[in-house]
Amino acid sequence: MKITQDNIFFILFTFLPISIIIGPAVSLINILFIGVTYLFFFFKHNHLRYLSKNIIIKILLILYLYLILNTLISLSFETSVLRNFGFIRFILLFLAINYLFYIDTKNTRTFYFWTIVFLVFIFDVYFERITGTNIFGWGAENPDGIPQAGSAIGFSGDRIVSFFKNEPIAGAFINGFIFLVIGYLLMASKNKKFYYVITIIFFILSLVAVLITGERASSIKVFIGFFIFLFFLDFLKFRTKLFFLLFLPCLILVIISSSDYLKLRYKGQFYDFLSSKESRDKTFEKNIYINLYKSGFEVFKNHPLLGVGTKNYRIETCKKNEKNPKYVCITHPHQIYFELLAEHGILGFILILSILFFLIFRILNQIIISRNYVQIGSFIYLLINFIPLLPSGSFFSDFNITLFMLNFSIMYAVNKKTNIFYSKKLI
Repeated sequence: MKITQDNIFFILFTFLPISIIIGPAVSLINILFIGVTYLFFFFKHNHLRYLSKNIIIKILLILYLYLILNTLISLSFETSVLRNFGFIRFILLFLAINYLFYIDTKNTRTFYFWTIVFLVFIFDVYFERITGTNIFGWGAENPDGIPQAGSAIGFSGDRIVSFFKNEPIAGAFINGFIFLVIGYLLMASKNKKFYYVITIIFFILSLVAVLITGERASSIKVFIGFFIFLFFLDFLKFRTKLFFLLFLPCLILVIISSSDYLKLRYKGQFYDFLSSKESRDKTFEKNIYINLYKSGFEVFKNHPLLGVGTKNYRIETCKKNEKNPKYVCITHPHQIYFELLAEHGILGFILILSILFFLIFRILNQIIISRNYVQIGSFIYLLINFIPLLPSGSFFSDFNITLFMLNFSIMYAVNKKTNIFYSKKLI
């Protein structure tokens, strides 16, 4: 293959899922390379005169300017500066991905490779749940440091880490790509019912993979996303959709019942919460997530207008933990709304959510009309990130913001009606 700027561009983009798996540093470098490579085309074809008039770019720059301001008023400038100033790479990523789909409308090479990576990852999740370690011998460990295997049908007894080695975020990673990959497979099926059926079966296997990771929030999100996706699948008849709505909950119960660990993660704790008032009171008093939410809200009450600054939640709670018993000393409140309130105050909370919701929902009509399943998949992923009360990772962390902005960029890029480069001919 001849080495050209176009090919380098596509290789870097294709490598994104693997770079995310390897770690934040590699993912960051890969995205920086994508941005720098795009700048070559930006200056070569004089994109500035067109993009300067684009409302989406203007709004993203407003968000970026706000993040810079947030850095200046943060409790710790040094803690916020890299994360806030570094957000510019995601604006470049948005431009780059839109341009990629402008010069290669279908971009099948990339999605084909992503599908292979996704298949391997799903296989590895099942492999680890059954054997106790993934194909490289990595696995969650018990307090004695020994990977556990066992349970009713051979399921191991710990959180799944897969290729992430020491972080239980496999379910969140699947969430980030499942709707994109399924959307691509549906688009590639070319109206052949047999391939549609195979894709739906693979979809369900992927959903179960999230379930068996033991990540409850990711499981709830992906199943809600699946039911939303069903609504958009116009090739399925109503009775088929109804079948899935009834079948899937039954399948979930069977899977959970097959493992003592999954019963503890899902059924046991939920049942205990509903069993008595005493249990509910104990949950509200002892549950770590509820205490984190309370802590996040307490930080917000103490810094109501502008918050403590991006990534400064830990600075506030750990420094003042002894003075305020409601504070929980940890990196972030583990819930997107409480995190935004604590770190950005009511003004930043309103600004960030207003910008994100406007950019996401402004093209909803085009998404519904186009029936582009890749675009629908990315839209659904963005949507499930904002489900209230469910625990989540830090929104602006490298892992989460990369998955979010990747799906956001693809949502615009894959449709000629929404791709920002189709409004003007740039070449």
